[in-house]
Amino acid sequence: MQPLAYHGFMYIQRTIESLLPHILATFPCLALTGPRQSGKSTLLRHALPSYRYVTLDDPTILAQAHSDPNFFLDSLGDRCIIDEIQLAPGILSYVKMRVDDDRNRNGRFVFTGSQQFGMIRNLGDSLAGRVALLDLLPFATTELQQAVEVSGGLELFVASCLTGTYPQLATTPEIDRRLWYSSYIQTYLDRDIRSLYDIGSLREFHRFMQLLAVRCSQMLNMSSFATEVGVSVTTIKKWLSVLEAGRILFILPPYVNNRGKRITKMPKVYFLDTGLACHLAGIRTREQLIEGPMAGALFENYCLQETVKSFVNRGEQPQISYLRTNNGLEVDLIIEGRDAQVLPVEIKLSRTPSAALASGITRYAALFLNTEPENGLLLCLADGTRPLCRGVSAVGVEEYVRILQGEP
Repeated sequence: MQPLAYHGFMYIQRTIESLLPHILATFPCLALTGPRQSGKSTLLRHALPSYRYVTLDDPTILAQAHSDPNFFLDSLGDRCIIDEIQLAPGILSYVKMRVDDDRNRNGRFVFTGSQQFGMIRNLGDSLAGRVALLDLLPFATTELQQAVEVSGGLELFVASCLTGTYPQLATTPEIDRRLWYSSYIQTYLDRDIRSLYDIGSLREFHRFMQLLAVRCSQMLNMSSFATEVGVSVTTIKKWLSVLEAGRILFILPPYVNNRGKRITKMPKVYFLDTGLACHLAGIRTREQLIEGPMAGALFENYCLQETVKSFVNRGEQPQISYLRTNNGLEVDLIIEGRDAQVLPVEIKLSRTPSAALASGITRYAALFLNTEPENGLLLCLADGTRPLCRGVSAVGVEEYVRILQGEP
Protein backbone atom coordinates (compact mmCIF):
# COMPACT_ATOMS: atom_id res chain seq x y z
CA MET A 1 0.00 0.00 0.00
CA GLN A 2 1.43 3.35 -1.07
CA PRO A 3 1.28 6.51 1.08
CA LEU A 4 -1.38 8.96 -0.09
CA ALA A 5 -1.13 12.70 -0.55
CA TYR A 6 -3.44 14.44 1.90
CA HIS A 7 -3.70 18.23 2.20
CA GLY A 8 -0.12 18.57 0.99
CA PHE A 9 1.51 16.00 3.26
CA MET A 10 2.05 12.26 3.33
CA TYR A 11 -0.95 10.33 4.62
CA ILE A 12 -0.35 6.80 5.86
CA GLN A 13 -3.30 4.44 5.63
CA ARG A 14 -4.15 3.32 9.17
CA THR A 15 -4.98 -0.32 9.85
CA ILE A 16 -7.92 0.58 12.05
CA GLU A 17 -9.67 2.34 9.14
CA SER A 18 -11.01 -1.00 7.92
CA LEU A 19 -13.24 -1.19 11.02
CA LEU A 20 -15.03 2.11 10.38
CA PRO A 21 -17.64 1.11 7.76
CA HIS A 22 -19.10 -1.71 9.84
CA ILE A 23 -19.12 0.32 13.07
CA LEU A 24 -20.75 3.36 11.45
CA ALA A 25 -23.39 1.11 9.93
CA THR A 26 -24.11 -0.46 13.32
CA PHE A 27 -23.83 2.28 15.98
CA PRO A 28 -25.25 5.81 16.10
CA CYS A 29 -21.95 7.10 17.55
CA LEU A 30 -18.27 6.28 17.36
CA ALA A 31 -15.58 7.55 19.73
CA LEU A 32 -11.95 7.37 18.67
CA THR A 33 -9.57 7.83 21.58
CA GLY A 34 -5.80 7.70 21.87
CA PRO A 35 -2.78 9.76 22.87
CA ARG A 36 -2.19 13.23 21.50
CA GLN A 37 -0.62 13.30 18.02
CA SER A 38 -1.54 9.69 17.23
CA GLY A 39 -3.40 10.84 14.11
CA LYS A 40 -7.06 10.67 15.18
CA SER A 41 -8.28 13.82 13.47
CA THR A 42 -6.26 13.18 10.33
CA LEU A 43 -7.59 9.64 10.03
CA LEU A 44 -11.23 10.66 10.41
CA ARG A 45 -11.03 13.63 8.09
CA HIS A 46 -9.42 11.43 5.46
CA ALA A 47 -11.69 8.41 5.92
CA LEU A 48 -14.95 10.39 6.35
CA PRO A 49 -14.73 13.34 3.94
CA SER A 50 -18.51 13.81 3.82
CA TYR A 51 -18.71 14.45 7.57
CA ARG A 52 -18.70 18.00 8.92
CA TYR A 53 -15.59 18.45 11.06
CA VAL A 54 -15.25 20.80 14.05
CA THR A 55 -12.68 20.94 16.80
CA LEU A 56 -13.39 22.11 20.33
CA ASP A 57 -9.79 23.30 20.49
CA ASP A 58 -11.20 26.38 18.73
CA PRO A 59 -12.26 28.75 21.56
CA THR A 60 -15.15 30.19 19.54
CA ILE A 61 -16.61 26.78 18.76
CA LEU A 62 -16.04 25.59 22.33
CA ALA A 63 -17.89 28.64 23.70
CA GLN A 64 -20.81 27.94 21.38
CA ALA A 65 -20.94 24.28 22.43
CA HIS A 66 -21.14 25.34 26.07
CA SER A 67 -23.58 28.24 25.68
CA ASP A 68 -26.08 26.75 23.21
CA PRO A 69 -25.61 22.98 22.71
CA ASN A 70 -28.74 22.54 20.59
CA PHE A 71 -27.78 25.29 18.14
CA PHE A 72 -24.24 23.92 18.04
CA LEU A 73 -25.47 20.44 17.10
CA ASP A 74 -27.99 21.84 14.60
CA SER A 75 -25.16 23.63 12.81
CA LEU A 76 -23.28 20.38 12.22
CA GLY A 77 -25.80 18.74 9.90
CA ASP A 78 -26.66 15.05 9.63
CA ARG A 79 -23.16 13.60 10.14
CA CYS A 80 -20.31 15.20 12.02
CA ILE A 81 -16.91 14.72 13.63
CA ILE A 82 -16.45 16.55 16.94
CA ASP A 83 -12.78 16.71 17.89
CA GLU A 84 -11.64 16.84 21.55
CA ILE A 85 -15.08 16.06 22.92
CA GLN A 86 -13.72 15.91 26.48
CA LEU A 87 -13.61 19.72 26.46
CA ALA A 88 -17.42 19.93 26.34
CA PRO A 89 -18.83 16.73 27.87
CA GLY A 90 -22.14 18.47 28.55
CA ILE A 91 -23.21 18.20 24.91
CA LEU A 92 -23.30 14.40 25.16
CA SER A 93 -26.67 14.56 26.92
CA TYR A 94 -28.05 16.48 23.94
CA VAL A 95 -26.49 13.95 21.56
CA LYS A 96 -28.23 11.16 23.48
CA MET A 97 -31.63 12.82 23.05
CA ARG A 98 -31.11 13.16 19.29
CA VAL A 99 -29.97 9.56 18.99
CA ASP A 100 -32.94 8.28 20.99
CA ASP A 101 -35.35 10.28 18.85
CA ASP A 102 -34.30 8.20 15.83
CA ARG A 103 -32.54 4.97 16.80
CA ASN A 104 -32.63 3.69 13.22
CA ARG A 105 -30.04 6.25 12.05
CA ASN A 106 -26.49 5.06 12.56
CA GLY A 107 -23.14 6.68 11.99
CA ARG A 108 -24.35 10.18 12.90
CA PHE A 109 -21.80 11.35 15.46
CA VAL A 110 -18.07 10.69 15.59
CA PHE A 111 -16.01 11.94 18.52
CA THR A 112 -12.32 12.07 19.25
CA GLY A 113 -10.56 12.69 22.52
CA SER A 114 -7.20 12.41 24.21
CA GLN A 115 -8.44 12.20 27.79
CA GLN A 116 -9.16 8.57 28.42
CA PHE A 117 -10.38 8.89 32.02
CA GLY A 118 -13.05 11.55 31.73
CA MET A 119 -14.03 10.80 28.18
CA ILE A 120 -14.81 7.12 28.70
CA ARG A 121 -16.69 7.87 31.91
CA ASN A 122 -18.79 10.59 30.23
CA LEU A 123 -19.51 8.44 27.19
CA GLY A 124 -20.50 5.53 29.39
CA ASP A 125 -22.83 7.69 31.45
CA SER A 126 -24.47 9.44 28.49
CA LEU A 127 -24.29 7.08 25.52
CA ALA A 128 -24.18 3.55 26.93
CA GLY A 129 -25.22 1.11 24.21
CA ARG A 130 -25.16 3.87 21.61
CA VAL A 131 -21.44 4.38 21.06
CA ALA A 132 -18.63 2.15 19.82
CA LEU A 133 -15.13 2.77 21.15
CA LEU A 134 -11.89 2.51 19.20
CA ASP A 135 -8.37 3.38 20.28
CA LEU A 136 -5.77 4.79 17.89
CA LEU A 137 -2.16 4.34 18.96
CA PRO A 138 0.97 5.61 17.17
CA PHE A 139 2.08 3.72 14.06
CA ALA A 140 2.33 -0.05 14.18
CA THR A 141 5.11 -1.75 12.22
CA THR A 142 3.18 -2.12 8.97
CA GLU A 143 2.16 1.56 9.10
CA LEU A 144 5.67 2.71 9.98
CA GLN A 145 7.05 0.81 7.00
CA GLN A 146 4.92 2.89 4.63
CA ALA A 147 6.61 6.05 5.87
CA VAL A 148 10.17 5.00 6.68
CA GLU A 149 10.76 2.21 4.12
CA VAL A 150 12.70 -0.15 6.34
CA SER A 151 12.58 -3.92 6.60
CA GLY A 152 14.13 -6.57 8.76
CA GLY A 153 13.77 -6.88 12.51
CA LEU A 154 16.85 -4.88 13.48
CA GLU A 155 16.10 -1.91 11.23
CA LEU A 156 12.44 -1.82 12.30
CA PHE A 157 13.54 -1.84 15.94
CA VAL A 158 16.02 0.97 15.31
CA ALA A 159 13.46 3.05 13.41
CA SER A 160 10.87 2.62 16.14
CA CYS A 161 13.36 3.75 18.80
CA LEU A 162 15.28 6.51 17.04
CA THR A 163 12.62 7.84 14.66
CA GLY A 164 9.62 7.16 16.87
CA THR A 165 6.19 5.90 15.87
CA TYR A 166 4.10 9.06 16.16
CA PRO A 167 2.89 9.96 12.64
CA GLN A 168 4.49 13.41 12.44
CA LEU A 169 7.89 12.02 13.38
CA ALA A 170 7.69 9.14 10.93
CA THR A 171 6.53 11.25 7.99
CA THR A 172 8.81 14.26 8.54
CA PRO A 173 12.46 13.20 8.18
CA GLU A 174 13.81 16.71 8.76
CA ILE A 175 12.06 17.22 12.11
CA ASP A 176 14.10 17.78 15.26
CA ARG A 177 13.01 14.69 17.21
CA ARG A 178 14.56 15.77 20.47
CA LEU A 179 12.70 19.08 20.36
CA TRP A 180 9.48 17.37 19.25
CA TYR A 181 9.48 14.93 22.16
CA SER A 182 10.42 17.66 24.65
CA SER A 183 7.52 19.78 23.40
CA TYR A 184 5.20 16.77 23.40
CA ILE A 185 5.98 15.98 27.03
CA GLN A 186 5.52 19.60 28.03
CA THR A 187 2.18 19.83 26.21
CA TYR A 188 1.10 16.53 27.72
CA LEU A 189 2.01 17.68 31.21
CA ASP A 190 0.42 21.11 30.85
CA ARG A 191 -2.74 20.32 28.88
CA ASP A 192 -3.57 16.72 29.73
CA ILE A 193 -2.23 16.37 33.24
CA ARG A 194 -2.01 19.58 35.21
CA SER A 195 -5.29 20.93 33.85
CA LEU A 196 -7.27 17.87 34.97
CA TYR A 197 -5.43 16.09 37.75
CA ASP A 198 -3.77 17.12 40.98
CA ILE A 199 -0.46 15.31 40.47
CA GLY A 200 1.72 17.52 42.64
CA SER A 201 5.15 18.58 41.42
CA LEU A 202 5.59 18.46 37.65
CA ARG A 203 9.34 18.13 38.14
CA GLU A 204 8.88 15.00 40.25
CA PHE A 205 6.36 13.63 37.75
CA HIS A 206 8.83 14.15 34.91
CA ARG A 207 11.55 12.44 36.97
CA PHE A 208 9.17 9.53 37.45
CA MET A 209 8.67 9.25 33.67
CA GLN A 210 12.45 9.17 33.18
CA LEU A 211 12.82 6.38 35.73
CA LEU A 212 10.04 4.43 34.01
CA ALA A 213 11.87 4.72 30.71
CA VAL A 214 15.15 3.46 32.16
CA ARG A 215 13.27 0.54 33.72
CA CYS A 216 10.96 -0.34 30.84
CA SER A 217 10.25 -4.06 30.47
CA GLN A 218 10.94 -4.57 34.17
CA MET A 219 8.68 -5.48 37.04
CA LEU A 220 6.87 -2.51 38.51
CA ASN A 221 8.03 -2.02 42.08
CA MET A 222 6.00 0.96 43.25
CA SER A 223 7.72 1.20 46.63
CA SER A 224 11.10 1.52 44.92
CA PHE A 225 9.82 4.28 42.63
CA ALA A 226 8.24 6.09 45.57
CA THR A 227 11.52 6.04 47.49
CA GLU A 228 13.61 7.28 44.54
CA VAL A 229 11.23 10.05 43.55
CA GLY A 230 10.44 11.04 47.11
CA VAL A 231 6.66 10.66 47.02
CA SER A 232 4.13 8.22 48.47
CA VAL A 233 3.15 4.90 46.92
CA THR A 234 -0.36 6.32 46.57
CA THR A 235 1.05 9.11 44.39
CA ILE A 236 2.94 6.58 42.26
CA LYS A 237 -0.28 4.63 41.72
CA LYS A 238 -2.10 7.81 40.67
CA TRP A 239 0.67 8.77 38.24
CA LEU A 240 0.69 5.30 36.72
CA SER A 241 -3.08 5.43 36.23
CA VAL A 242 -2.78 8.79 34.46
CA LEU A 243 -0.01 7.57 32.14
CA GLU A 244 -1.84 4.32 31.40
CA ALA A 245 -5.11 6.12 30.69
CA GLY A 246 -3.29 8.54 28.40
CA ARG A 247 -1.91 5.59 26.42
CA ILE A 248 1.66 6.49 27.26
CA LEU A 249 2.23 3.25 29.17
CA PHE A 250 0.98 -0.30 29.03
CA ILE A 251 0.93 -2.27 32.27
CA LEU A 252 1.40 -6.00 31.56
CA PRO A 253 -0.29 -8.15 34.21
CA PRO A 254 1.22 -11.35 35.58
CA TYR A 255 -0.07 -14.69 34.37
CA VAL A 256 -3.00 -16.04 36.35
CA ASN A 257 -3.24 -19.78 36.91
CA ASN A 258 -5.07 -21.88 39.48
CA ARG A 259 -2.57 -24.71 39.63
CA GLY A 260 -1.00 -23.47 42.83
CA LYS A 261 2.39 -22.55 41.37
CA ARG A 262 4.24 -19.72 43.09
CA ILE A 263 3.88 -16.98 40.48
CA THR A 264 5.22 -13.45 40.78
CA LYS A 265 2.22 -11.13 41.05
CA MET A 266 3.94 -7.85 40.23
CA PRO A 267 3.08 -6.33 36.81
CA LYS A 268 5.62 -5.11 34.25
CA VAL A 269 5.69 -1.69 32.61
CA TYR A 270 6.16 -0.78 28.94
CA PHE A 271 5.92 2.33 26.78
CA LEU A 272 3.60 2.33 23.77
CA ASP A 273 6.19 4.30 21.79
CA THR A 274 9.80 3.20 22.18
CA GLY A 275 10.86 6.53 20.71
CA LEU A 276 9.49 8.32 23.78
CA ALA A 277 11.20 5.80 26.08
CA CYS A 278 14.53 6.40 24.31
CA HIS A 279 14.09 10.17 24.51
CA LEU A 280 13.42 10.03 28.24
CA ALA A 281 16.35 7.63 28.76
CA GLY A 282 18.75 9.86 26.79
CA ILE A 283 19.34 7.37 23.96
CA ARG A 284 19.99 9.33 20.77
CA THR A 285 22.23 7.21 18.50
CA ARG A 286 22.21 3.78 16.93
CA GLU A 287 25.32 2.85 18.88
CA GLN A 288 23.75 3.84 22.22
CA LEU A 289 20.67 1.83 21.32
CA ILE A 290 22.21 -1.41 20.07
CA GLU A 291 25.33 -1.58 22.22
CA GLY A 292 23.97 0.08 25.35
CA PRO A 293 22.77 -1.64 28.52
CA MET A 294 19.10 -1.08 27.64
CA ALA A 295 19.20 -2.84 24.27
CA GLY A 296 17.48 -6.04 25.40
CA ALA A 297 14.85 -4.24 27.46
CA LEU A 298 14.02 -1.85 24.62
CA PHE A 299 13.72 -4.70 22.12
CA GLU A 300 11.31 -6.44 24.49
CA ASN A 301 9.39 -3.16 24.86
CA TYR A 302 9.26 -2.81 21.07
CA CYS A 303 7.86 -6.33 20.65
CA LEU A 304 5.30 -5.77 23.40
CA GLN A 305 4.18 -2.45 21.90
CA GLU A 306 3.63 -4.13 18.52
CA THR A 307 1.62 -6.89 20.18
CA VAL A 308 -0.64 -4.36 21.90
CA LYS A 309 -1.08 -2.36 18.70
CA SER A 310 -2.05 -5.49 16.80
CA PHE A 311 -4.92 -6.12 19.22
CA VAL A 312 -6.02 -2.49 19.37
CA ASN A 313 -6.01 -2.15 15.58
CA ARG A 314 -8.57 -4.97 15.47
CA GLY A 315 -10.75 -3.17 18.01
CA GLU A 316 -9.87 -5.68 20.73
CA GLN A 317 -8.45 -5.47 24.24
CA PRO A 318 -5.04 -7.16 24.51
CA GLN A 319 -5.36 -10.54 26.20
CA ILE A 320 -1.75 -10.86 27.25
CA SER A 321 0.34 -11.47 30.36
CA TYR A 322 3.82 -12.57 31.42
CA LEU A 323 5.02 -15.39 33.67
CA ARG A 324 7.71 -15.47 36.33
CA THR A 325 7.86 -18.04 39.11
CA ASN A 326 9.88 -18.18 42.29
CA ASN A 327 12.03 -20.98 40.91
CA GLY A 328 13.27 -18.93 37.96
CA LEU A 329 10.85 -19.88 35.19
CA GLU A 330 10.14 -16.93 32.88
CA VAL A 331 8.05 -16.45 29.75
CA ASP A 332 8.09 -12.90 28.41
CA LEU A 333 4.64 -12.93 26.84
CA ILE A 334 1.62 -15.21 26.97
CA ILE A 335 -1.06 -14.39 24.41
CA GLU A 336 -4.56 -15.76 24.81
CA GLY A 337 -6.54 -16.14 21.61
CA ARG A 338 -10.28 -16.05 20.98
CA ASP A 339 -10.34 -19.85 20.73
CA ALA A 340 -8.80 -20.20 24.23
CA GLN A 341 -5.49 -21.26 22.72
CA VAL A 342 -2.39 -19.94 24.44
CA LEU A 343 0.65 -18.65 22.55
CA PRO A 344 3.81 -18.39 24.70
CA VAL A 345 6.48 -16.02 23.35
CA GLU A 346 10.09 -15.56 24.45
CA ILE A 347 11.76 -12.33 23.27
CA LYS A 348 15.52 -12.26 22.69
CA LEU A 349 17.70 -9.63 21.06
CA SER A 350 19.66 -12.23 19.09
CA ARG A 351 20.39 -13.12 15.50
CA THR A 352 21.29 -16.71 16.37
CA PRO A 353 18.25 -18.38 17.93
CA SER A 354 18.72 -21.68 19.74
CA ALA A 355 16.57 -24.17 21.63
CA ALA A 356 18.26 -23.09 24.87
CA LEU A 357 16.87 -19.56 24.47
CA ALA A 358 13.37 -21.02 24.32
CA SER A 359 13.69 -23.33 27.33
CA GLY A 360 11.22 -21.20 29.32
CA ILE A 361 8.45 -22.09 26.87
CA THR A 362 9.11 -25.82 27.21
CA ARG A 363 9.14 -25.63 31.01
CA TYR A 364 6.00 -23.50 31.05
CA ALA A 365 4.09 -26.02 28.91
CA ALA A 366 5.21 -28.91 31.10
CA LEU A 367 4.35 -27.20 34.41
CA PHE A 368 1.19 -25.32 33.53
CA LEU A 369 -0.28 -27.15 30.54
CA ASN A 370 0.92 -30.69 31.37
CA THR A 371 2.03 -31.18 27.81
CA GLU A 372 4.66 -30.21 25.28
CA PRO A 373 4.29 -26.78 23.63
CA GLU A 374 2.41 -26.75 20.34
CA ASN A 375 2.98 -23.26 18.97
CA GLY A 376 5.59 -21.47 21.09
CA LEU A 377 7.61 -18.67 19.52
CA LEU A 378 11.12 -17.35 20.09
CA LEU A 379 10.84 -13.79 18.80
CA CYS A 380 14.27 -12.52 17.75
CA LEU A 381 16.20 -10.69 15.02
CA ALA A 382 16.52 -13.69 12.73
CA ASP A 383 14.81 -13.47 9.34
CA GLY A 384 11.94 -15.79 8.50
CA THR A 385 10.63 -18.65 10.58
CA ARG A 386 12.30 -21.95 11.44
CA PRO A 387 11.69 -24.72 13.96
CA LEU A 388 13.94 -24.84 17.02
CA CYS A 389 12.61 -27.81 18.95
CA ARG A 390 9.34 -29.66 19.36
CA GLY A 391 6.53 -27.12 19.42
CA VAL A 392 8.76 -24.01 19.32
CA SER A 393 9.82 -21.94 16.29
CA ALA A 394 12.16 -18.99 15.93
CA VAL A 395 10.43 -16.07 14.25
CA GLY A 396 11.52 -12.64 13.05
CA VAL A 397 9.71 -9.40 13.76
CA GLU A 398 7.94 -9.10 10.41
CA GLU A 399 6.82 -12.73 10.54
CA TYR A 400 5.60 -12.25 14.10
CA VAL A 401 3.46 -9.28 13.05
CA ARG A 402 1.92 -11.39 10.30
CA ILE A 403 1.13 -14.15 12.82
CA LEU A 404 -0.58 -11.63 15.09
CA GLN A 405 -2.64 -10.40 12.15
CA GLY A 406 -3.70 -13.95 11.35
CA GLU A 407 -1.90 -14.02 8.00
CA PRO A 408 -0.49 -17.30 6.69
